Amino acid sequence: MKSLAAAILLAASLAACASPAPATAPPVPATAAADAEIAAITAVLDAQDAAWNRGDIDAFMAGYWHSPDLRFASGGTVTRGWEGTNQRYHTRYATPELMGRLDTSDYEIVLLAPDAAIAHGAWRLDRAGDTPSGLYTLVMRKIEGAWLIVSDTTTSAD
Repeated sequence: MKSLAAAILLAASLAACASPAPATAPPVPATAAADAEIAAITAVLDAQDAAWNRGDIDAFMAGYWHSPDLRFASGGTVTRGWEGTNQRYHTRYATPELMGRLDTSDYEIVLLAPDAAIAHGAWRLDRAGDTPSGLYTLVMRKIEGAWLIVSDTTTSAD
């Protein structure tokens, strides 16, 4: 009988260990501090919009992590590093006409930790002759007190 009880206890213990752990940590609960971090992230995104609409790609890039480990994915390609991403923007949007006017909207910002967040949103460029648009997902980290984009996946609806 002791053997049967031990076997059942062992099986129950193994089953408990085998149950999957949550895939991700829950988001940081809403607090005044969390709200302040979300406001700081939104300010980075708004500053990027303003820089873009001034035709200032270099100021737009200030929202990105200046690191060779930055990841930017769009159009079926992945660009690694701040330098490569900056060059990609300067090449693809070489004139004010190509840049157009950027409008971002539908922000969904989730704090994952005090120094990590995911930001989702929509983008649209208003240019003479076309209005490309799409969605983006940004992984943001608070590095040396500043929220920066460390990974950007931007898709086109067109």
